[in-house]
Amino acid sequence: MVASTSSLTTSTQASAWGAVLSMSLCVALLIAAEFMPVSLLTPIAEGLGARAGQVGQAISVSGFFAVAASLVTITLAGRLNRKWVLAALTALMLLSLIGVAMAPNLTILMLARALLGVCIGGFWALATAVIMRLVPQDRVSKALAVMYTGQAVAAAFAAPIGSYLGGIIGWRGVFWLLTPIVALNLVWLLVALPSLPADERQSFRALLVLLKRPYFARGIAAVIFTFAGAFAMFTYLRPFLENVTAVDVNMLSGLFLVLGCAGFLGTWAGGKFANGHVIRVLQIIPVTMALVTLGLLGFGRLVAVTAVLLAIWGAMNTAMSIGWMAWISQNVDDAPEAAGSLIVAAIQAAILAGAALGGTLLDHIGIGATFIGSAVLSGIAFLLVGSGQRLLKTA
Repeated sequence: MVASTSSLTTSTQASAWGAVLSMSLCVALLIAAEFMPVSLLTPIAEGLGARAGQVGQAISVSGFFAVAASLVTITLAGRLNRKWVLAALTALMLLSLIGVAMAPNLTILMLARALLGVCIGGFWALATAVIMRLVPQDRVSKALAVMYTGQAVAAAFAAPIGSYLGGIIGWRGVFWLLTPIVALNLVWLLVALPSLPADERQSFRALLVLLKRPYFARGIAAVIFTFAGAFAMFTYLRPFLENVTAVDVNMLSGLFLVLGCAGFLGTWAGGKFANGHVIRVLQIIPVTMALVTLGLLGFGRLVAVTAVLLAIWGAMNTAMSIGWMAWISQNVDDAPEAAGSLIVAAIQAAILAGAALGGTLLDHIGIGATFIGSAVLSGIAFLLVGSGQRLLKTA
């Protein structure tokens, strides 16, 4: 599927970094569109006349469609020019944001989030392969780092900015503000991306064959529980901070900013240690997240302690993706595209399941049950990782 960059002209290679930067902006907007509603969950629920748990599940419906898109894209997009596939996905993101901003009820909100899910799953399934075609082989790592910078920036600032602006212009206004940026990004992609004709079609059977490897199947199970545990808590963090920590909008924005900025530390640590100590990283992350979540239940009324705990959680959250991608690069290097598609599907399925479980527990028992459920899922993830020996490929 991945073509050699030698086939690209010198002028195309020279302008490729513009395409990489446009993809980085697209990543930032995708992350913002996917997770900014978390910081706006309460006002969205009030605006639509729904319960917080219902809105949380409506928001998380994007995960279901992202799962399907991540699997279908690699089997169908192989016959389509990658440039037009990415442009179409970006256009879907624009339509999704407009739909959310105009949503009169939960049904329309869910449809708009479904469109976003298709964009998320399809984009991430193709992104790495496209980057590998845009730049020379010795610059691929640098280009990937540039693209993932968009994710780090959005993770750091989307939630606090969304929370702050939501208090000024309302939650609908926040989504309207994103739409012109996405429209400009779509134009940038069309101008910057060179034509990327397909080479071959990825077989769906390759995914099934990969899942028959015991170590890979166990790893995917650990991925699901790790991310489900994280998002069972994160999706309902705002109601916790409002009702337990009892913060106002300004303090709420500050706490989300602390959590997000700590993600830069997690990105650095994940990149530094995952290469040589990937199993240790995969062990530490779920344990730390579980302890932080339980710590919030015990000390969440203290703002200073809550800030520290959220900073730790934020660092683990960004290191989480890096750790699992490093595991793939080291143990599924013979089928990285198929493995990448499957792990994207697993992550999105986990986000969906975690948010659904957390919302059900919140509506029927309370926020304490939601956080305990999150910790239990993280504990199961740790048990699946275990010593790590059963996650390593055999010689």
